[in-house]
Amino acid sequence: MKQGVSIKAQVLALRRGHSLREVAAQTGLPIGTVKTICARSGAFKDNPRHRELFTLPVVQTSASTALAAPMLPPESPVTGDKEIDAVLWLREVIKTGQAGLIEKAMEAAKRIKTPLKELEKRYTAYLIANSGGSWVAALGSFGFADLEELAQGSIKKLTRKNEALARFGDIDTLFSDTPAEQFAIDALRGLKPGKDFGDLDAGQVDKRFQAHPDLMPNTLSDCLYELAYWHDLYTLRNAVNRDASDPGHEAYARERFAFRCLARIKPKTKPESIAVFRYLADGERMDYTETESILLNLIG
Repeated sequence: MKQGVSIKAQVLALRRGHSLREVAAQTGLPIGTVKTICARSGAFKDNPRHRELFTLPVVQTSASTALAAPMLPPESPVTGDKEIDAVLWLREVIKTGQAGLIEKAMEAAKRIKTPLKELEKRYTAYLIANSGGSWVAALGSFGFADLEELAQGSIKKLTRKNEALARFGDIDTLFSDTPAEQFAIDALRGLKPGKDFGDLDAGQVDKRFQAHPDLMPNTLSDCLYELAYWHDLYTLRNAVNRDASDPGHEAYARERFAFRCLARIKPKTKPESIAVFRYLADGERMDYTETESILLNLIG
């Protein structure tokens, strides 16, 4: 450690990446003293300022009516096959996400005499024939007959749309930079994306965010809390406009920084370690570059 740095600062810096016993060995302090310094500092408890920044606006029920009730889509011939066109129209009705309209659409689908799977084959043939024989066009018929899955997805999407507006009030505010995004923009100002994939240099990103210790995650629970924030923000925006939901370079860099911190912050408890493991496993993140380091941190 550098000369002039207080023993307390040394202990706290070492503790972020080492066990209590390792810190005691490196500083020459009794392990009880190390425990006391860490406990009194509050640096290894959940960071309330961090939590405040990475929290979505609370739901305002009065704003949830901002989405206008959808009108029934117009019935118009698409393929010339009355049964296929009927299913295409019912799919549009189901996509409104309105439970009442979906219920009526599902009842109407039962009155179509030809099995839906057979109609899906006919629709596939139609798409191929009208695209010069391209089998790529057949992808447009994928899931054509699965109205139940479409209904479930549409209801979920409408629920997210309503939540997005209930939290943010209107579309413009939903897609404006949040305080967390603005913090990331300010902290990383001047950094240039790389030429290959457009990502910011991880080392430079880490230094910039570490220069704001008051907004650092103190615990693995803080990391998971922040990662959930970025996931939920994307999900709400995507439900309203999938073409405008991707985060900017700075927000994505902050999200990746929070993920890297899972490999650097020692777990406080076994349940916290399990929560991180489940986050990795349930989200299919086991093949990420940093995952091995994270797992070693959990068991180390």
